[in-house]
Amino acid sequence: MLFIKNKLFANPTKDPHFSVSLKNSKGESFKLADPKANRALVACMDMEAGLQGAASHWGGPSAFAEIISALHTLIFHQAIKKKQDWFELFHIINDAGHCENGLYALRANYGLADLSLKDLKHFRSLTSVLTGHGEAHLFPSAIYLSNGPLGSTVGQAQGLAMADKLSGSKRTTVLTLSDGACMEGEVKEALNAIPGFAKKNQINPFLMIISYNNTKLTGRIDEDSFCLKPFLKSLSTLGWDSSFISEGHNLKKVFDAIERALEKLEKKDFKPIALIFETCKGFGIKKTQEESSGGHGFPLKKAEELLSFVQEIYTNEKIPTEILNWIKDIQHKKVSSKPSFSYFKSVNFQKTQIGISKALIEQKEKGLPIISISSDLYGSTGLASFRKKFPKDSFDVGVAEANMISVAVGFSKQGFIPITDTFAQFAVTKGNLPLFMSALSQAPLIGVFSHAGFQDAADGASHQALSYLAQTCSLPKTQVYVLSCAEEAYHFLSQSLNNFYQKRKEGKVPESQLFFLGRETFPESFNVKKYSLDKAQVLLNESKKSKPVLIITCGPLVTQALIAGRQLAEKDQACVIINNPCISKPDTKTISKWLKICEGRLMTVEDHQAQGGLASQVLLSLKKEGISISQFKSLAVQKEIGRSAYTALELYKKFGLDHEFIAKTVQEF
Repeated sequence: MLFIKNKLFANPTKDPHFSVSLKNSKGESFKLADPKANRALVACMDMEAGLQGAASHWGGPSAFAEIISALHTLIFHQAIKKKQDWFELFHIINDAGHCENGLYALRANYGLADLSLKDLKHFRSLTSVLTGHGEAHLFPSAIYLSNGPLGSTVGQAQGLAMADKLSGSKRTTVLTLSDGACMEGEVKEALNAIPGFAKKNQINPFLMIISYNNTKLTGRIDEDSFCLKPFLKSLSTLGWDSSFISEGHNLKKVFDAIERALEKLEKKDFKPIALIFETCKGFGIKKTQEESSGGHGFPLKKAEELLSFVQEIYTNEKIPTEILNWIKDIQHKKVSSKPSFSYFKSVNFQKTQIGISKALIEQKEKGLPIISISSDLYGSTGLASFRKKFPKDSFDVGVAEANMISVAVGFSKQGFIPITDTFAQFAVTKGNLPLFMSALSQAPLIGVFSHAGFQDAADGASHQALSYLAQTCSLPKTQVYVLSCAEEAYHFLSQSLNNFYQKRKEGKVPESQLFFLGRETFPESFNVKKYSLDKAQVLLNESKKSKPVLIITCGPLVTQALIAGRQLAEKDQACVIINNPCISKPDTKTISKWLKICEGRLMTVEDHQAQGGLASQVLLSLKKEGISISQFKSLAVQKEIGRSAYTALELYKKFGLDHEFIAKTVQEF
């Protein structure tokens, strides 16, 4: 076994700054991080990020506050008592990435990993290691395994515990996760395997702590999908020492349960333990407690609302001075203004998703057998309006992207037009094999996958799809599109639905159509006279000046390319800008015509890895047609990992994809 130095922070040298005291069953006194302070710090962090344009999570970390307070106190206590670093005795793995801000707040409260309250103020910013979800490559002193997509670290935690057993380490693995993660197939695989390996004495002690509140992003799990409780109860049958614990916000009760579990795991013949705490998502605020989504995202938009929000968290207690001062600073802080796109002054900005919902509703009303199969994110992808209007034709399989696409295959085979939707990253990673099986089973579907490229800026690298075109353009019987605006989305989806319907009526098998789109707002239209699924669009023609350059782009970067093109035109630099939405089958006829006018000078712009994306598809298609290129430049991501940022524009600047860098590169031709 190779030695890999652990970079995690050392044991705390002092009690948490904001603390509460309690005694365990043996009468021993402990000082714990105050859960109320944790919620207040999370609220301030979220407000700071929200005022800069970055959405943040509130409901999940508020549900976990007592759990993480008790867990860390007990682990630190054992480590100090045994005179060892805590990470020599334990792995603490957090799968609930949307609750990572609660852990940032807890560490800052202790002063761990060199974190202070001041550091929390930059949560989700481009300059901070406090990313939207936990990222080990950026913050190795606090995070051992990166998280983000629900369920992604459960099997990895299993691997840690098995590796510890093989290497002779006595370390215990502690895993925290949300009930929503338990809907994922990969989680069920690991939860079956862990007790099996324990029975064979091939895994180290394992403690799993689940926050159970029957709540996901779009509502109650049992109302929208199915009841999760029978599955959680079945853990004991699988071989877990499992128990449901009510009052998951009773700090003493939580503390005692975790302490008993850790003591059990020190015995020789142990079973992996599952503690399922019944919590309330959004706990501490009456409004979010009562919401069906549990206040998943931070509910406040205005800084002046923050004080009363935190006052409610503290009920009749006094707000600590440091937190009160932070709130006052936020209230006096100037809100960051959104970037001004002066070249689009007369254009309305809106989400591309509006075109999606308009097309679906319109075609459904015309009689097309459209069915929505979703996996909890339809509020973000543009499907919410359709589902509200046609509830009987809408199904939510829960947090289970692979299952969503597989279910759609069944609907397709029976004569429906299934629409699947989720974030681009989840669609292409968790849904890739089912997408291939869709083609193999001659059961096409339509995918609406949002937050493509850097468009999920605030959530960070785990949520940013930078390889989505490479992962889908190679799928057989599948066409892949990247949408740039609401008008394009409306026309393209309408045409796709009608083509699908007509081919089915003719007894033919249509191809699957995957539509990727952004998250932020864009010009609602780029004044295209006629939209066609197989045609590229010439959006700017300034070719009459000397040495014109042809710029090909798509999706969210169309806006940046057009700003660059108009700035260049003012400086007498000629360029032609083409939007090529169909990535899997570039419009070589249009491209070759303008490439000839531009004397072979070509540049592609995409927020995707340089390999396998727009540039790769365009160059391959041109080569097949025997079309020559005299000069070529690709602006893309160069095998780098994304970052958290307040907005996508910050990431475009960082990775050399914004309008300024585009213009500069054209001038260098």
